[in-house]
Amino acid sequence: MARQRIAGGSIAPGAVRRALTFWRRSIQARVVASTLLLSALVFGAVGWFLLQQTRDGLLDGRVKAVVAEASNETAEAEQRLESVPGNESEPVRQTEQLVQPIIERGATRGWTVVLTGPMGDGDLGLDAGGNRSSPSLVTSSVPLVLQRHFDTAAGTAWAYGRISYNDGSDSVPGVVVGSQITLPADGQIYTIYYLFPLTQEQQTLGLVSRALLTAGLLLLVLMAGVTLLVTQQVVAPIRMARRVAERLAAGQLEERLRVSGDDDIARLATSFNQMASNLQRQIRQLEELSRVQRRFVSDVSHELRTPLTTVRMAGDVLHDARDDFDPVTKRSAELLQTELDRFEGLLTDLLEISRFDAGAAVLDLDDVNLVDVAYRIVDVTAAMARQRGTRVVVRAPATACLAEADVRRVERIVRNLVTNAIDHAESGDVVIHVAGDSKSAAIAVRDYGVGLAPGESAMVFNRFWRADPARARTSGGTGLGLSISLEDTHLHGGWLQAWGQPGGGAQFRLTLPRHVGGALRHSPLPLVPQDAVGSEPVSRAPGAASATEPLR
Repeated sequence: MARQRIAGGSIAPGAVRRALTFWRRSIQARVVASTLLLSALVFGAVGWFLLQQTRDGLLDGRVKAVVAEASNETAEAEQRLESVPGNESEPVRQTEQLVQPIIERGATRGWTVVLTGPMGDGDLGLDAGGNRSSPSLVTSSVPLVLQRHFDTAAGTAWAYGRISYNDGSDSVPGVVVGSQITLPADGQIYTIYYLFPLTQEQQTLGLVSRALLTAGLLLLVLMAGVTLLVTQQVVAPIRMARRVAERLAAGQLEERLRVSGDDDIARLATSFNQMASNLQRQIRQLEELSRVQRRFVSDVSHELRTPLTTVRMAGDVLHDARDDFDPVTKRSAELLQTELDRFEGLLTDLLEISRFDAGAAVLDLDDVNLVDVAYRIVDVTAAMARQRGTRVVVRAPATACLAEADVRRVERIVRNLVTNAIDHAESGDVVIHVAGDSKSAAIAVRDYGVGLAPGESAMVFNRFWRADPARARTSGGTGLGLSISLEDTHLHGGWLQAWGQPGGGAQFRLTLPRHVGGALRHSPLPLVPQDAVGSEPVSRAPGAASATEPLR
């Protein structure tokens, strides 16, 4: 039973989430709900106003009628007292002569009478049953404010109150009218209270309330139906446009909206179709231009192989015989050899880029220890570091940091990062950090040179980009190293990210999944180094990391 309760209790949050999702995504639901809410408020306010007007009208009419009737009864009672014979002039007999006819008429007309005597003589009230004693249940129905009003001689007055009967029935609202009369027998002033129930008015008001409530509910249902119909006519084309836009975004460039009529929605559909056609034409032009560009790069790279080989052979001959030349010719042979090396590297990079563009790049996977890769790259770049007066330091754990990767491509990535760091280190140290966990492995290359200005990290992986165009390539790079490194990283399903501060150096971080195809959620190394000064904005490689990956 406990399991059933737990499983059943988990349904409510899911239902609430689905309802909230539907509410956020459905314009139609929000419009219908808002219309119903506002309509309910308006109907409620109007209904309350009508009920108040109806109630005031019923009560005003009833008060006028009962006050007039009570005045007539009092006047008739005075006439009867004046016509009483002399031998029937005792106070009690006159009281009977005064009250009994009023009680009898009240019994037939639905109201009652209470008679109170002067102060100190006690109550002489008579109820509809003709009792001489004071019936407390009826007498207590007279409002206290009205009783106080008649403590002294006063004219006719009335007040609202609740009328209680001595037969055990529920009390009802009513109007109590008070009037004073003088008995000729003793000259004392007596007060007559007429108790008129408002049962009929209460029933009328209840009928009006039910009628207004029923009409309001029917109007709300009608309003909901009309709103739903109207919004459906507007929302349906929008939903169709959304579906077509999603198909266009998925690459189905032939999708178009159906146009019917000449209204605003039809003109919107026409404009949308024109926009889609223009986008399709532009995309096809760009695809064709990109295809031609890739073909041109590939063809040029291959066609340059043969003349480059010939020039290389001639350059090697001249370089080997440079000692027999005069100093100027010797220097020219050395420069020719250096530029041939750079040109050959550029041609190799162009061929690699063309393979990436054509989607022909593949991985030769193996278990790679990133710690070993870091030390090998230090050995490879040692001569360049000494030439630049830079020291390359590796900070790695004693255990292996393994990742399933293509060792040739990983070494190329790290080599490009290290040579780039040496080139910009300004004779400072370059530190290689290595770390790993159960899901990923990472290498971060940190330098303390010129750094990166805000916004430059969005372009640092672009082809042939340099932060300072006037700065010489002391390492002899081609300008394609970081671009190729980014493509290699994407091929592994990893991240290649950049951070930098002007004058505070830069750090490039490579993060690879432990197994190809694994999803990356975080990196074992922080992107922002711990020794970074200040709190400059973090620079990232475009599209390199997920939004949920922590920076520190």
